[in-house]
Amino acid sequence: MTFTQSCRVSISRIKQEYNVIINGPTALTAFLSSLQMGFRTLAIEKRSSEVWQLLSAVKTAFSNFSGLLDKAQKNIQPGLNQLEDVVGARTRAIQKRLKGVETISNAEVQQILPELTNGELSDEE
Repeated sequence: MTFTQSCRVSISRIKQEYNVIINGPTALTAFLSSLQMGFRTLAIEKRSSEVWQLLSAVKTAFSNFSGLLDKAQKNIQPGLNQLEDVVGARTRAIQKRLKGVETISNAEVQQILPELTNGELSDEE
């Protein structure tokens, strides 16, 4: 057996018995790079599972929020419809009754109704 064959046998036995990898300077760089990429891949996989968990939690929370918004809208909509009916019908009825009444200036309104002096009157005339 030559020296080279003896080294190969020894290296094989060391790999099998002690579960180690023997590398020279050229192969060591490639081996370390592959280890680094493996650890990066593991870190990315771990982070991606955390991201999926976060997205799942956000989706569940948004679904609950959407349900609450639908419920609130269903509660608010009848009130808005009733308010629209009352405001529309009553406003038209009052305007119809006041159609023949003359309007006066804001200064005269403030003299007659001083409680409306807080800017509640506008100069629409």
